[in-house]
Amino acid sequence: MEHKPADYLFRFRISFILLLIALTIPAADFVQGTTDPSDVQALQVVYVSLNNPPQLTGWKASGGDPCVESWRGITCQGSAVISLQIPNLGLNGTLGYFLSGLVSLKTLDMSENSIHDTIPYALPPNLTSLNLANNNLSGNLPYSISSMVSLNYLNTSHNSLAQSVGDLFTNLVQLTTLDLSFNNLSGDLPNSLNSLSNLSILHLQNNKLTGSLNALTSLPLIELNVAKNNFSGWIPKELLSIPHLIYDGNSFDNGPAPPPPPYTPPPPRTHNNRSHFPGAQTPGGSGNRKPISDNGKKGLETGAVIGIISGSLFVFLFAILVLLLCFWKGKKKENAAAKPSAENLPVTRDKVNTEGQEYRMQSTMTLADLKPPPSEKLVAEKMQGKNGSLKRVKSPITATSYTVASLQLATNSFSQENLIGEGSLGRVYRGEYASQRVVAIKKIDNAALSLQEEDNFIEAVSNMSRLRHPNIVMLVGYCVEHGQRLLVHDFVGNGSLHDMLHFADERSKTLNWNARVRVALGTARALEYLHEVCLPSVVHRNLKSANILLDEELNPHLSDCGLSALAPNTERQVSSTQMVGSFGYSAPEFTLSGIYTAKSDVYSFGVVMLELLTGRKPLDSSRVRAEQSLVRWATPQLHDIDALAKMVDPSLNGMYPAKSLSRFADIIALCVQPEPEFRPPMSEVVQALVRLMQRASVVRRSSGDESGFMYKVPDEAAPSISY
Repeated sequence: MEHKPADYLFRFRISFILLLIALTIPAADFVQGTTDPSDVQALQVVYVSLNNPPQLTGWKASGGDPCVESWRGITCQGSAVISLQIPNLGLNGTLGYFLSGLVSLKTLDMSENSIHDTIPYALPPNLTSLNLANNNLSGNLPYSISSMVSLNYLNTSHNSLAQSVGDLFTNLVQLTTLDLSFNNLSGDLPNSLNSLSNLSILHLQNNKLTGSLNALTSLPLIELNVAKNNFSGWIPKELLSIPHLIYDGNSFDNGPAPPPPPYTPPPPRTHNNRSHFPGAQTPGGSGNRKPISDNGKKGLETGAVIGIISGSLFVFLFAILVLLLCFWKGKKKENAAAKPSAENLPVTRDKVNTEGQEYRMQSTMTLADLKPPPSEKLVAEKMQGKNGSLKRVKSPITATSYTVASLQLATNSFSQENLIGEGSLGRVYRGEYASQRVVAIKKIDNAALSLQEEDNFIEAVSNMSRLRHPNIVMLVGYCVEHGQRLLVHDFVGNGSLHDMLHFADERSKTLNWNARVRVALGTARALEYLHEVCLPSVVHRNLKSANILLDEELNPHLSDCGLSALAPNTERQVSSTQMVGSFGYSAPEFTLSGIYTAKSDVYSFGVVMLELLTGRKPLDSSRVRAEQSLVRWATPQLHDIDALAKMVDPSLNGMYPAKSLSRFADIIALCVQPEPEFRPPMSEVVQALVRLMQRASVVRRSSGDESGFMYKVPDEAAPSISY
């Protein structure tokens, strides 16, 4: 059959069209696979924190698509960033505060730079390799490392890390290499190191570590370097077989290791005791061994006699001690009967007598019966001793000490024009210095804090000055002079969340759904830091939307952190109008009994989330009676999809993803449960909010569409949030 030229032309056109279609389809898929918004935001924060370095080609402080545009050092899988490797680029600045937003990241390498400040307390949770070596990092190892269960390589060597190595390693069973060398780490090795069942390389050299190496004896190490520390004791024999062991520059003892403890029980013996002595004939044996000599028997008999005498003497002395205690107790009872005092109140006496009977009055007591009190009591006693010592040994204050005169100058003598707010402890003024630095100055009311509590004030200032978190308003200074006490904080210039939500103006329209979720997440991170990172933990006690300040980018900054040390019952010391506002946030256990814990903060956070969801105040007497209490009105409707849609703040104009709204409501329901023990810790709330942000991606509509946003929500069913 003869083919005409027209047939060839037709077939060529068809083939060309099919080729274009084949090339276009994967290209379209690639264009749609844009980077996860949470990853983009996290990388933008890193870029800005590193001072926008030109070495990071392709990176942008806002906008952009790292996976599509091939930002330097970024590797993606689909829409997720899985690797960030930017070593030896001369980078400075800090690591920022949002590395934890890179939840799919497996490899993070920012070594061989000049990055300073502390390691962020929250790191990418699913890392397998973390390398921050050869920088200028300070502080300590963040506790979030303890939850990075997939980590197999960790290197923070050649920095300025200090303090002790925390008990971080219990769950890091995949770790094979750990390098903490060339820092200023101190204290003993944590016991959790013995959980690293796959660790083969451990470098701890050139630190200030102390104590023994006993925590390392069970590890399968092939390389161990502990040189130039302050270790002492003996090198365990288990470590001497390590192929590459370096331990010079310590204070290890010479000679053989000490014998086992003297009170180790002997091995069990059968009824035929003689058959287990050296030299005794065993059944079926050859009988060539010599029997025990007479001298050996005499030595044994002498040892037994000495043991019997020593034991008898101990029992005799112990009996005398018991009699003396009984006599002393009898005298105490006589004195108590003759002269009652506060020390002999019935409750106290019962406690003392019970413990005395348990630990001192058992006539058949042996040495093994002299047990310490339960561990809970010991912990309480240690904590009390620690708290008591704080007043005797003051911690250094990192905040600046101001004079009253300088603060008067900055506030125009605390003029009414500079008044920006009033809280339970006093008024807050805006202050500005010639250097253009703007601060917020809280002037403590003498009626709220007596002059006799100056020690408490200084102690609170010391504790507050150590709080360092991007979502917490930082204390920069204080003043104790002429009977005045003042606190100086960073000024956050966009008002409070309360004002933005409840004062209807154009500003409230800027708080779209995504912004509200970010505010919730930032506030949750601040509480997580206070509750679970700070040692000892800090309970806020006065969490409300008025204490959440927003900057120009609508990032939240939690204020009044640490003030509970000055006013233990803040809610009960405010005026009647302020009391109504605070009462709306108070957990049931505080309202009923005055008991306040970290879980009470979680409840208050749930109320703030309800404000973000509904745009309503916690208590609003202008509404009908059934809707005046926000928690009572909203809680029964949180799991009803139809009712939930009607509860949403009308100012959102329906612009929110339905599944994101539902998940947001699930978190609220967990936080505002009446029973505090059922409320989740803030770390789990943070993770739930992070997952919520990841699943609800925002897609811009065409520029001609004035409605703003269209939300692209995944089709899969939302998994339940379990705690």
